[in-house]
Amino acid sequence: MKAIEYQTPLAVVGHLRQVRTRLLRCLLAILVVFAALFPFAQTIYTAISAPLRAYLPAGASMIATSVTSPLMAPFKLSMMLALFIAMPVILYQAWGLLAPVVYRRERCIAVLLMIASVSLFYGGMAFAFFLVFPMMFGFFASVTPEGVAMMTDIALYLDFILALFLAFGLAFQIPVATFLVVWAGMIDVQTLARSRAYVIVGCFVVGMILTPPDVFSQTLLAVPMWMLFEVGLLASRSVSSRAG
Repeated sequence: MKAIEYQTPLAVVGHLRQVRTRLLRCLLAILVVFAALFPFAQTIYTAISAPLRAYLPAGASMIATSVTSPLMAPFKLSMMLALFIAMPVILYQAWGLLAPVVYRRERCIAVLLMIASVSLFYGGMAFAFFLVFPMMFGFFASVTPEGVAMMTDIALYLDFILALFLAFGLAFQIPVATFLVVWAGMIDVQTLARSRAYVIVGCFVVGMILTPPDVFSQTLLAVPMWMLFEVGLLASRSVSSRAG
């Protein structure tokens, strides 16, 4: 990065105005997406709850234990989806603040990292929804004790899946994080490669925490995380060889 030069009070005020403008743009993007999604909030919630409803016993349904849940749960879902969908705009506005103090070569790498980060985050969410959720809810349904009706509260279900969406989205940032620590000089590629065994164990530990307690579920998350680490390591090697 370029050295930060001394700024006059007028320049600082101009910078603060730019920050305010970009924050307002981020907020506007979220509100626009939310306004487009909210009329379909009930339909979206129905779609997002499909992985669980597919495993409910015959005649069972999801329930709302709070008076406001039928409204607030779809509202919260629409707001969170608006935030996720508007993430490219938010990152672009953040990049607009950092670009002036970054060298041209670093700009190219940073833009690629930003695109990769957003794509991997969405990929993690899709992986959770289409692969992990059906497997997870099928497991939960299979271990429900006899005589117990499986009827999940819609608000609790929403909190659960949003937490998993975030967890998987962040877990899929491993290639970006691996590349960044090497690029920033915090650790070298050789040290990371020698630490592969610890990384693999860490991946399975994370898989054990985030998925149901069966080997198949844990492997379904741990193996992609390991592969993503290898991708980040490969990208780091290419940059290191060019720098050398």
